[in-house]
Amino acid sequence: MGFDVTEYTTVLITLIVIMDPPGQIPIFLSLVGHQTPAERHRAAWQAPAISFLVISTFALGGKFILSYLHIGVPALQGAGGLLLLLVALQLLTGQGNASSPKAADGVNVALVPLGTPLLAGPGAIAAVIVAVSQADGHGSAYVAIAAAIVTVHLVLALVLRFSTVLIRILGVGGVTLVAKIAGLLLAAIAVQLIANSIMGFIDAR
Repeated sequence: MGFDVTEYTTVLITLIVIMDPPGQIPIFLSLVGHQTPAERHRAAWQAPAISFLVISTFALGGKFILSYLHIGVPALQGAGGLLLLLVALQLLTGQGNASSPKAADGVNVALVPLGTPLLAGPGAIAAVIVAVSQADGHGSAYVAIAAAIVTVHLVLALVLRFSTVLIRILGVGGVTLVAKIAGLLLAAIAVQLIANSIMGFIDAR
């Protein structure tokens, strides 16, 4: 069967650029900064695990799932953008900090929004579906794609796990500041996703 190094490198670089492990650090810290160390460490591996599950599911049957539900990539982008915008507004208005324990305790942020749609977002899902479609039945390409998906999620887990060390340095005030910055960045990402969704619908006509 062999191993397609070129396919592995291409998919790995694509997913790293889209999922942006370093860029997830401020958002991760802003969402888990006021949780206990045990909860932060659990979120650091749960988020990549959820992302891996979602990405793998779409790699195996993404085209069938989207076709069966009559969902296009623009619809995924729009839904992801709206969800991220809600989270961004919570961070910007202070509803995600320590003064609002309901927001922090009532939702497992490792599942939403970290696991999906931040990590396993429309871009990553679309990239994997395209890569699998282009593999065209070559076993070596499928193995390479699977290896790339595993590798990028291991990188994400390591980055998020060791980013929790920064919380001790930043303190409560630093985490609050990071939350505001992350909220602004997240809002920009959400607006871009919504814009891409609108353009996708226009181009499809």
